Amino acid sequence: KETETGLVSGNGRIEAVEIDVAAKSAGRLKDIRVREGEFVTAGQVVAQMDTDVLDAQRRQAEAQLQQAISAVATANSQIAQRHGDRAAAQAVVAQREVDLRTARTHLARSMALADKGFLSSQAVDDERARVESAEAAVAAARAQVAAMASAVASARSQVAGAQSSAAAAQASIERIQADLDDTVLKSPRDGRVQYIV
Repeated sequence: KETETGLVSGNGRIEAVEIDVAAKSAGRLKDIRVREGEFVTAGQVVAQMDTDVLDAQRRQAEAQLQQAISAVATANSQIAQRHGDRAAAQAVVAQREVDLRTARTHLARSMALADKGFLSSQAVDDERARVESAEAAVAAARAQVAAMASAVASARSQVAGAQSSAAAAQASIERIQADLDDTVLKSPRDGRVQYIV
């Protein structure tokens, strides 16, 4: 028979639902806040687990997060620096191309003067050597620009790696916090503490 209190009675016995309250993971109890036979209400804290190890793990994960955030900032500054290096290398290319045009112009004039007999073949050979040297300088400057482009890409990958490390550290903090939240044992409903193990 169901009574007003929600208990079933009949032959003089009271039937009740037994609910075990246990920690999600193993550990030491820090504090038990109830006694056997005591009445508890839903949501009431009945025990607290020791959290020293979890607190240390959280501090370590927070430090790792700060390191990762710093690494992201460093990698971003390296991207900016590499962009600056690339711009400087492109300016050197432009300068070397001007030098090459000037050397070619001098060679053309020297060849014209040599054809008329006003300039020696040695002078023409010197101008030809200057053109070849200027061509090599342009090629070297262009290679430097390509190297700087590669350095920018490398710095971008460092940013991605640092961001991944930051996300992993943040996930660790959240996992540890969830474990910490589970160290507070609460009564799931109103009832009486039958026994404490």
